[in-house]
Amino acid sequence: MGKRKREMADRLKEIKKQTAIAKLNDVPTSPRKMRLVADIIRGVEVNKALDILKYSKKEASLRMEKVLRSAIANWEAKNEADRKELENGNVFVQTVMVDEGRTLKRIRTAPQGRAARIRKRSNHITIIVAAKKEETKPVKEEA
Repeated sequence: MGKRKREMADRLKEIKKQTAIAKLNDVPTSPRKMRLVADIIRGVEVNKALDILKYSKKEASLRMEKVLRSAIANWEAKNEADRKELENGNVFVQTVMVDEGRTLKRIRTAPQGRAARIRKRSNHITIIVAAKKEETKPVKEEA
């Protein structure tokens, strides 16, 4: 049983080495607006994703680009020997998560002496970057 657990732990360690994570917390943009940008780059090769974010009109893309650059730098730090993978286009955005952060509640004056609530939303961005695995196709034997 101990040998099996050790093999599984080694396999997980290899998988973790191939991925890099970057987080940015309390981004002052609503999660709904940030998810529109996240959907554009999910599953895309990192160099192409950087180009998409650079030329996007959305304000949220600036912060998303910052996190993606951080994730790429983290991947490079983990995989110094495999830098050619990045240039060859084998590194892609595996996961982009946009979670709701804290909401700041403010008050704005409303008609007839009332007060209206303003909710200033924020979000947390998590990006996971990974190298593509080379898939070997099984050879079919003809009988």
